[in-house]
Amino acid sequence: MTARMRTITEAIAAIKAADPQTAFTQTALRRMIRSGEIKSVKVGCKYLVNLDTLLDYLADPVSGNTKILEVSGIRRIPEKVTRGIKTV
Repeated sequence: MTARMRTITEAIAAIKAADPQTAFTQTALRRMIRSGEIKSVKVGCKYLVNLDTLLDYLADPVSGNTKILEVSGIRRIPEKVTRGIKTV
C-alpha cells in the first residue's frame, strides 16, 4: 500500500470534504506537526503528512503511539535566532 502524502492545505481539504462541519483547521494541524503529535516529512518549505495516518489519529487520538505534551513555563529562544539582534 502506498502512502497518501498530502500538504497541510490538501489534508484539510480532504477532511472538510469528508466532514464539512469540522472545526479542524490548518493552524491546528500545523501546531500538531510542529509539536510532534503528527508525523510529517518536510520537503522544501512544505510539510507532507500521511493522510491515512492523520485520519486514524483524528478518529482515536488516545490509542496508539500518541505523544502527550505538557507545556508550561517560558520557552528558551535558540541562540541562532537571537544573533544579530541588538540588546539594550
